[in-house]
Amino acid sequence: MNIHEYQGKEILRKYGVTTPRGFPCFSVDEAVEAAKKLGGNVWVVKAQIHAGGRGKGGGVKVAKSLDEVRKYASEILGMTLVTHQTGPEGRVVKRLLIEEGADIQKEYYVGMVIDRATQRVALMASSEGGMNIEDVARDTPELIHKVFIDPSTGLTDAEGEDIARKIGMPEAAVKETCKFMQGLYKAFVETDASLAEINPLIRTGDNRVIALDAKFNFDSNALYRHPEIQEMRDLDEENPDEIQASKFDLTYISLDGNIGCMVNGAGLAMATMDIIKLYGGTPANFLDVGGGATTEKVTEAFKIMLSNPNVKAILVNIFGGIMRCDVIANGIVAAAKQVALKVPLVVRLEGTNVEQGKEILAKSGLPIISASGMADAAQKAVNAAKGN
Repeated sequence: MNIHEYQGKEILRKYGVTTPRGFPCFSVDEAVEAAKKLGGNVWVVKAQIHAGGRGKGGGVKVAKSLDEVRKYASEILGMTLVTHQTGPEGRVVKRLLIEEGADIQKEYYVGMVIDRATQRVALMASSEGGMNIEDVARDTPELIHKVFIDPSTGLTDAEGEDIARKIGMPEAAVKETCKFMQGLYKAFVETDASLAEINPLIRTGDNRVIALDAKFNFDSNALYRHPEIQEMRDLDEENPDEIQASKFDLTYISLDGNIGCMVNGAGLAMATMDIIKLYGGTPANFLDVGGGATTEKVTEAFKIMLSNPNVKAILVNIFGGIMRCDVIANGIVAAAKQVALKVPLVVRLEGTNVEQGKEILAKSGLPIISASGMADAAQKAVNAAKGN
């Protein structure tokens, strides 16, 4: 689950991480009032969407008067912001963050993710923070320094201070930078985050370090432990079909192809999409119904896939282990009848009770295209989508 920048900063402050003062706003008038509350003569007007690259896309503006705050808030609020992470369709900005200006002497980068190889939290830091951190990773990876944090000790003073020096922090700011990273690590672990990114981390003229931006992703499987984070979920930032799928414990991601896919198991789903591509087709979605699919879940899966007007064929690829093929077959038949299926349906079944499943499909009276293997299923789905 993703959250907005201002929400991430609320979390950081609880762990002693310094951020600029600011207020979330939902209207232009609120933005102007927020600037008045903050005081000073420089403010930053920031679009709040679940995507990076907002600055390059025109979603971050520095205002030097209340009139400019009003002007920029009017321009940004309601705009469709297109960044390298939103895709060409962009995201409509429905929230703003108004912050006090900062005395930026230097921008740095600090991030944390789970490293699968070491099974530890990886801290990454660089002297080259700001809008072009992706270029740094590609062109000069030696400027990104890493520490794989031992969970029994956490980020030690020695490790934190070493990283601070490696990214070029002046000695007067080393201890505060270390404390900053330790607070970030504690926030990361205690909230069950899967990613935390501060870009930029800034150093001010008096050698304070401040999180000028904050991005958090959380492990969805751990959200039951954090109701306060669940409350931060912004459904406006999520795909409506993906929201609907989550209500039925379906894992669904919309794609831009024309072959709907319903599969049990994430690995098999990825392999199914790959083989569709191999035979010249394009998947319209990733959809994993899991090991406990019921008729209700299968029906909902069909409804979600068919809500996409680009879908020209559906491929159901089930390997029945925990999930019995006769159960899934009954679900397919009931779902196809309930949604009045009007696109070709290709089904490949293997595993537990496969013969009973195939018999149920054969006797259903529905125009189901049976497939004997993954390659056969993919070829038939691609041909069906082309109208062949």
